[in-house]
Amino acid sequence: MPDPLPAGNPGDLIRVQQVQNSGVTDGTLYRVMYHSRSLQNADISVTGLITVPNGEPPSGGRNVLSWAHGTTGLGDDCAPSKKPDPFSIGGFAAPFLDEGIIVAATDYEGLGTPGVHPYIVGESEGRGVVDIVRAARHLSFAHASDRFVVWGHSQGGHAALFANQIAPTWAPELHLLGTEAGAPASELPLLGTLFQGLPDQRLLMMVVDGFHAAYPDADLHAILTDKAIALMPNVTNSCDDFNVFKGMSYSDLIKADPGKTAPWSDLITQNDPGHTRMDSPLLIIHGSSDTTIPAVASQLLVDRLCKLGQVVTRRVYDGQSHTSVVPTAFPDVKRWIDDRFAGQSAPSSCPTQ
Repeated sequence: MPDPLPAGNPGDLIRVQQVQNSGVTDGTLYRVMYHSRSLQNADISVTGLITVPNGEPPSGGRNVLSWAHGTTGLGDDCAPSKKPDPFSIGGFAAPFLDEGIIVAATDYEGLGTPGVHPYIVGESEGRGVVDIVRAARHLSFAHASDRFVVWGHSQGGHAALFANQIAPTWAPELHLLGTEAGAPASELPLLGTLFQGLPDQRLLMMVVDGFHAAYPDADLHAILTDKAIALMPNVTNSCDDFNVFKGMSYSDLIKADPGKTAPWSDLITQNDPGHTRMDSPLLIIHGSSDTTIPAVASQLLVDRLCKLGQVVTRRVYDGQSHTSVVPTAFPDVKRWIDDRFAGQSAPSSCPTQ
């Protein structure tokens, strides 16, 4: 039996471990475990990484960049902080560290800690992203300020959007200056149609398993075939490289469209981002050749946000894929984040703004 979790508030630190030989030359990398809360309001532990830059902190404390990682899987070994090279943003963090910015990277709920990871469950992801900023502020030697920006891609783009949405009420003591969401998982009610045409159903099964972890009363038998249910342990205990669904079609696994079957349809809508105007500005990036999350999804997302009066800019990079867009767009992303920390007004690509 694991040791009982000591009581704590979201962001309170449980454990801190310096990572030796991390390859980080611009700061010191720490694995951390911190408190957060599940959707059922239970006190839970979440793990992640916090990198503290070298040098003296400014008088007002160091700004914080909270990174939301993309899909890794649902098994505990899929937690980025457990990887042999645990610095999950790679070389992209170095320019921020050089500027004295703390880089924090949550694993999300259930990756490396008890329970199944609630994959593509927005509130859960968003809490992990925000609460690791609180955790950084509990590292007394880090001198973290209350100012932060969120940056995420793919699943992390989805997490980033929900972090932006919940931050003002979940962590009112913090000041979120802006959020960048790359190729965010969005337009979830349309995903059933998208998945029907894909040869690989791994992501679909991960979404179903993640939702069931967050909403255990949602009956798997209402939407999955017996064959799919028998294979679910492979999803729960694996990273995103499992191939048990190779050669299987959508109809082999799904017997009723989740987007049209209660309560799944309501849960999908609830976890679809971009239906609420957010206080801080957004930058959305996408590759025009993305076959994982088609670029039209973020166009629909931004169209909806513009109607809500959201300050949002969308940039599409011609010929770039789901992954190649990250290094291609990085100079623009870095400039946008720097401008938020500098206090500049954010542009918007909405026609009426």
